[in-house]
Amino acid sequence: MSHIDAMTDKPKAPWLARLTGRSETVIPLVRLQGVIDSDIRAGRLNIASVGPLLRRAFGVKNAPAVAIVVNSPGGSAVQSRLIAKYIRDLAAEKDKQVLVFTEDVAASGGYFIATAGDEIIADPSSIVGSIGVIMAMFGFVDAIAKLGIERRLYTAGKNKSTLDAFLPEKEEDVARIKQMENDIHEVFIDWVKERRGHKLKGDVDLFTGEFWTARRAIEYGLIDAIGDMHSTLRARFGEKVKVLPIKPKRGLFSLPRLPFARVEAGAGSIGHDLVAAIEDRLHWNRFGL
Repeated sequence: MSHIDAMTDKPKAPWLARLTGRSETVIPLVRLQGVIDSDIRAGRLNIASVGPLLRRAFGVKNAPAVAIVVNSPGGSAVQSRLIAKYIRDLAAEKDKQVLVFTEDVAASGGYFIATAGDEIIADPSSIVGSIGVIMAMFGFVDAIAKLGIERRLYTAGKNKSTLDAFLPEKEEDVARIKQMENDIHEVFIDWVKERRGHKLKGDVDLFTGEFWTARRAIEYGLIDAIGDMHSTLRARFGEKVKVLPIKPKRGLFSLPRLPFARVEAGAGSIGHDLVAAIEDRLHWNRFGL
């Protein structure tokens, strides 16, 4: 259909493609890899970081589809939904098919985003699912007691200190948190049913937070096919298909971000980045990665 101008995201004009004897179907590609979080730290997925990439991908004229690679263990429920909904909004606006390809894992929020695709194609060893909500934290009540530390906390509002890590856990606090988790879980379930309800099958409860390999997930209708991106695109659009990676734009004088470099005032310190790196690793470790 068209050839890509090396300096832009735009295909060359059809007449130029004919003149050069090259006719290629262009498929824009957006890679969504990392933990989903509102933090602007490099490597995190959120609507602010991926929104411009998606807008550019869906803006490529003459492209019949947009390919999205998802490799994420999940994270923020809000950011997952914002990204997924934006994908669907753009698909409707630009009238393009969305093909999602999963790599190591598309679980929890990663699966939420994957279901924005018209089709989900996964590697047979991809980990898929984990349709659930989790909240984890620590309690230091005994630790500060042993250290002889007295906790002093002053609030206006009796529930302002809900689940404070330095105070004894209260049953009513746990009940409120569980209700919040259930509300968020319902949003997740409703979205999956809306996107894939007609494809889901089997007598297994798919909404317990359990996850599966793609070979098992296809039996339950969580994905559509086993395969890889390049083979699938060639089969769909011909041997001359051209994949156009959509990457973040860099300024003329921009430099790669150095480890522990500051990203904004009050963030990006060594301590901040170290904690964020540990949090990321815990997300991936849940799936053995």
